[in-house]
Amino acid sequence: MIVLLDAPEKDAAPRMRKEERRDRILLELKLSPHVRIADLAERFRVSTETVRRDFEALSEQGLLARAHGGASAPTHRQYPGFAERSLDRRAERAAIGRRAAGLVAPGDTIMIDSGSTTLELARFLAYAGTACTVLTNSLPIATAVGQGGAVEAILCPGDYLPQEAAVIGADTIEYIERFNVVRCFIGASAVSAAGVTESVRGFAAIKRAMLSRSGCAHLLADRSKFDRTGLAHVSALSALATLVTDSTPEGELAAALAAARVEVQVAT
Repeated sequence: MIVLLDAPEKDAAPRMRKEERRDRILLELKLSPHVRIADLAERFRVSTETVRRDFEALSEQGLLARAHGGASAPTHRQYPGFAERSLDRRAERAAIGRRAAGLVAPGDTIMIDSGSTTLELARFLAYAGTACTVLTNSLPIATAVGQGGAVEAILCPGDYLPQEAAVIGADTIEYIERFNVVRCFIGASAVSAAGVTESVRGFAAIKRAMLSRSGCAHLLADRSKFDRTGLAHVSALSALATLVTDSTPEGELAAALAAARVEVQVAT
């Protein structure tokens, strides 16, 4: 008996590498407002689960917005840049930064992520002359603590984000993961009973890396961030030891913080 084998398809092509596939997804989103998981899986000759993982990775970087069965281009709407945020609620942010600086003991090793409120923390550390080591992805924060003389500043490498004066990306995360520190201080675009979220592209992944390498985590967020949700999930409330803020949380957020055993420190 002669068995005839199917001839290879003329248009068959090798599967794309992960980086190429994700670049193609972003290109598709430039051409279409919405892409479907099933369509891309068929086009790329991979499983739907592979495409979901691609979507999750790109979503964490703020490069797309997840939607049912697919994804859309992010809305970049509205979230103000670092310079604009630095002009808003200055007294509240300064009070939070001063209170947070009091949590740092001489000799501590800490991480501080980029943000307008965390910059206030850096300034008060410099003013106080607290002898500590600070690792950060923020150029303004490294500059601020470095002027104090007592602080050893370590600036992460990475892809420069001009509107935030900070670095992000795989190199930044890999560098952070080389260190273990006593505590970290992070900011956020929003905090709710569901957890901490971020709207700036690439920042959520930086914050998660810092949380994973720190013995104790402190969130710095004023009341304008309460009961809101940003684009990318950072962590559950249970990942935090302390919330330093300017106003006592209420309602569902207050209950969730209590359930997660997060200490709330109100700056005055």
